[in-house]
Amino acid sequence: MEDFGPLVSAEWLADNLDSVHLFDSRSYLDGRSAPEAFLQGHLPGAIFVSLDDDLSAIASQPGGRHPFPTPTAFAEAMGRLGYAGARPAVIYDDVGGGMAARLWFMLTLLDIPAAVLDGGMHAWHGELESGLVSPVPAIFEEEPWPSDRLINADEVADRIEAGGVVLDARNTSRFMGKPNRIDPRFGHVPGAINLAWEDNIDDLTGLMLSVEELRHRFVEVLESPDGGPQPAAYCGSGVTACHDLLALRMLGVEADLYVGSWSEWGADESRPIEADVSDNA
Repeated sequence: MEDFGPLVSAEWLADNLDSVHLFDSRSYLDGRSAPEAFLQGHLPGAIFVSLDDDLSAIASQPGGRHPFPTPTAFAEAMGRLGYAGARPAVIYDDVGGGMAARLWFMLTLLDIPAAVLDGGMHAWHGELESGLVSPVPAIFEEEPWPSDRLINADEVADRIEAGGVVLDARNTSRFMGKPNRIDPRFGHVPGAINLAWEDNIDDLTGLMLSVEELRHRFVEVLESPDGGPQPAAYCGSGVTACHDLLALRMLGVEADLYVGSWSEWGADESRPIEADVSDNA
C-alpha cells in the first residue's frame, strides 16, 4: 500500500478492512477491564492485544513496568493473535492513539507496515461487533529488536550530556514533580524536555494535529544540530512515549525509545531527578 501509515483515517479503514490486520489495544490504569470492554464492543474484525500479556515482559527493576518482551515471546504472542506480519497492521484504542502507538512502534522496528487509527474508536462511525473473538493461529517470524533504537538509562544521560533532545511524554504535572499515585519519585530526567503526548491531539476533533501544528510543537527537535545524537523519548513506562515517536515520524524524524522510562529511572535512587519544588508546595 503506497503512503500507508503512520496514521490512517476511519474512512480509509472502512474501505480497507479486508486488507489489514486490525488490533484493539485498549488498556486502562483506572481499574477498568480492557478485555471486558472489547467483549462489549469492538471494530469489525479486530483482535484484542494485551499491553501487559502480549506487548510487555514482566515488570522488573531494572526494566520498569512494561519492558519489551523477548523477540521469542513477541513472535509467539503475534502468532497466537493470528498475525503473521504479511498484511499491514492497523492499531486503535479509545484515547487517541496513546496506547495503540506502542504496538505501532514495535512492528515498525521490525520493518512491518503498521499504522494507528487517527482518533481511535471515537472516529469510527460504522457498526461495532461484540463477543469473544478466537483468532486462527499463525506463524510470526522471530526477529531481534534493533538495539540501537531501544536505549537504556545510561544512554539517556549520555545523549543529554552530548546536547541531544530527550522528550518526556508525560503530562506537565508529573513532569514538574507533583505527587501522584503512579511515579516512584516525582520529577523528571535532568535536561529532558516536556512534550506531553496528549497535546499531539486536537482537543476539539480528537484527531492528531496537522503536520504544520506538529512541526511547530516539535520545533526543538527539528532545530537540533545536525550530526548530534538522535532524539529519544520516555514516559511513565515506555508506552505513551511512542505517541511522540509517532508524531515525529509524521515529521520525517526517527527517534528512539527509553523503554524503562520513568518507572525505571525514578525507582533507581542513584539517578538524579529535577522537579519544580514550588509546584510541590
